[in-house]
Amino acid sequence: MTMTENNSNTNCTKDSFKYVLYSSVFSIVFVLGLLFNMVAMYIFACRLKMRNETTTYMLNLMVSDILFVFSLPFRTFYFINRQWPFGNALCKISVALFYTNMYGSILFLTCISVDRFLAIVYPFASKTLRTKRNAIITCWVIWVVLLSAGLTAGFVMDTTSITNNTVYCFENYSNSQWKSKVSKVVVLMEIVGFLIPLMINFFCSTRVLQTLRHPESISRGGQLNKAKILRMIVVHLLIFCFCFIPFNVNLVFYTLVRSQVITNCTVESVVRTIYPIAFCIAVTNCCFDPVIYYFTSETIQNSIKRKSYADRKNTIDNSANRNDSMIKTTSLKVKFITEESTI
Repeated sequence: MTMTENNSNTNCTKDSFKYVLYSSVFSIVFVLGLLFNMVAMYIFACRLKMRNETTTYMLNLMVSDILFVFSLPFRTFYFINRQWPFGNALCKISVALFYTNMYGSILFLTCISVDRFLAIVYPFASKTLRTKRNAIITCWVIWVVLLSAGLTAGFVMDTTSITNNTVYCFENYSNSQWKSKVSKVVVLMEIVGFLIPLMINFFCSTRVLQTLRHPESISRGGQLNKAKILRMIVVHLLIFCFCFIPFNVNLVFYTLVRSQVITNCTVESVVRTIYPIAFCIAVTNCCFDPVIYYFTSETIQNSIKRKSYADRKNTIDNSANRNDSMIKTTSLKVKFITEESTI
């Protein structure tokens, strides 16, 4: 989503570089995101036999990523040609998919964080909570919230506009629409979809780290498991902070600028310059999520290791069988020649 006001001072709105940036980044993210998530889908569908609540959250996260990845070619076409020929409805759906993906990723990653927190800090008391059934219910609730909010925001607001026979998709919002509709949507998204999950993630990570520092935690896993858990927390927080904090923080200032709460030209210029960059960073989350699948799930790691071991074993067995076959064939030939000589 890009939101440019044509009537503003041109010195404050020099962000035309966004078209080249968006088309380039979206093309790369489409290829990598599709590749990584297809590999993840193969592992989930064909190689992952044991499923639990963590893999349930990951599966839903993957579905969210794939839906968004399939919308990227339309966006890429738009930013290359600067013309939206696909109709108003598809523009709204495309916008809804972005927010469904980003805030869906945030919420599902938060679920994974809470699940690890319960498993490590309250391993016995949380057994009744940490069930596959409860995970499925939680995912359904998240999807209902995401689709309701995303589609409502997309279809209530005017996502397309026509200027000089050019159809824009989610651009050229008027300041009045920002004040009356968009700013309210942004406030809701920031509180429910970002600030609360951010606090939950940091709280859960902090409590897990505190638990690992206690001597009794050694008896529950040893140093090797501690290292794995620390690695999981670091990867989780790095991806969460890198992908989502820049965009959501900048979105607050962007909203203040577009609602004319902030009218300083220098501030507006900086905010508008950062916005496309932060947006592109947020889009890359669908490429990084498969990394989380690997580092946060021992089940997936074991599945991949078993697959590698099985492949090596099959190779060795096939080689041994070929050698046995060659030995038998050679023996038969020798026997035949010997018998022939005797005759």
